[in-house]
Amino acid sequence: MASTAGLVPITRAFLSKFYDKYPFKPLVSDVSLLATACKEQALRIHAANSDDPDLAAQLDLISPHKIDENTWRNREQVEEILFLLHKDNWPSSLKEEDCLPTNGVAVRLAKLEEQMQHLLTTIQEFQKASSERIFNMVLTYMPQDFRCILFKQQRERSEKRRQAEVDALVAAGGSIHDKYALLWRQQMDRRHQLAQLGSSTGVLRTIVKWLVGVPQVLLDFVCRINDDNGPMEEQRQRYGPPLYELTSFAIALRVFISLWWSSFDHAIFPTKELLELLEKSVSVYSSEFKRFLSFLGEVFENSPFLISAEDAGIANKDDFKEAIIAAGKTHEVLVTVECEGSLVAWDFRLTAGKDVGFSVEFLDASSTNRPMLPYQRYEAHQGNFYSPSIGMYKLIWDNSYSTFYRKSVRYKVDSIPPVLDTDKHALSTNDESPCSDATSNDEKQ
Repeated sequence: MASTAGLVPITRAFLSKFYDKYPFKPLVSDVSLLATACKEQALRIHAANSDDPDLAAQLDLISPHKIDENTWRNREQVEEILFLLHKDNWPSSLKEEDCLPTNGVAVRLAKLEEQMQHLLTTIQEFQKASSERIFNMVLTYMPQDFRCILFKQQRERSEKRRQAEVDALVAAGGSIHDKYALLWRQQMDRRHQLAQLGSSTGVLRTIVKWLVGVPQVLLDFVCRINDDNGPMEEQRQRYGPPLYELTSFAIALRVFISLWWSSFDHAIFPTKELLELLEKSVSVYSSEFKRFLSFLGEVFENSPFLISAEDAGIANKDDFKEAIIAAGKTHEVLVTVECEGSLVAWDFRLTAGKDVGFSVEFLDASSTNRPMLPYQRYEAHQGNFYSPSIGMYKLIWDNSYSTFYRKSVRYKVDSIPPVLDTDKHALSTNDESPCSDATSNDEKQ
């Protein structure tokens, strides 16, 4: 497990300086020229031979603001174009057998289909690599024990469930647009669940920290990373404009082909001219979008998620506390437990001194001390137990055996109320246990 000590989530100011090292070479001028040409031809065809106002209206759609949503939008357009380029969906006059052996259009369309299929694969591989990088980063900072295994298994189950939803939609006759609407909702669900983990308070946040094992700095990262004015807004402002232009290009290209196909059998417009426009557009869009993904992949590969507080320009804050234990003295923390079966948990490390005595006791109603953890000296220790009864639990750091040397200890203590895992989405809700406010620490030196 990699240490997160001294690390904080990336900040927008840090990314601004980082992105200065990665300027994106502007899109070739043909992107704008060909996108405009596709729109003009689409509108010309629509005016002459179409009664579908919704299709032409899509030319005026505004690109989404988020980088990943634009990537999904482009992937959807590519799949729509592939559908149109497949010979089963050609205009009837183009599919006639006596046309195919001598008609060079069929061969040229097959090459365009191959180009777009390769682009679709590139987008899918880019999205998969980005997802895996985030997941593997989280794993790097998680305890490498059963919690890590459970985290992997939970992700695999979730992804299988999501894929089953997509397969069911397609099997039921859902359109390509329906499929991508579902895929984006699933993507937003992933993001929402991560944000909930980061922003939750009380019992949920404590459960995540102690039982799931995700460090607090990661919770802060997933909570803030996609805020409208958070770190990723810098990325959107830097690299969004060329991507937005490519998204508009893809929509124009798809609408152009759709309208052309609808008028093809009427032979109103010259096939040679429109086919040349289609070939140039597919070639430029495909090459420029691949270039953009390759560039963005390099930026992602080198961009950190967690940085030092010094690099972030902020003070490093967490929920650990510091205590200095004078020679011959003890330091005690009282934890109130209001729900039987709560998890009393602690984590501490000496920052000055060789070792310190540590023990835990339960104070029952008669004020009798019952040992819960026997006295032992430690340099550092992390542990927990389920409380057998409600009441007060006392954690004691003992330096009474030392005559001359004081000890400095950095620690945190929590009381986690019991939670019944009756819902498979138990950790994806902000609902808190009635005992969620049961943690209260009273310190005395």
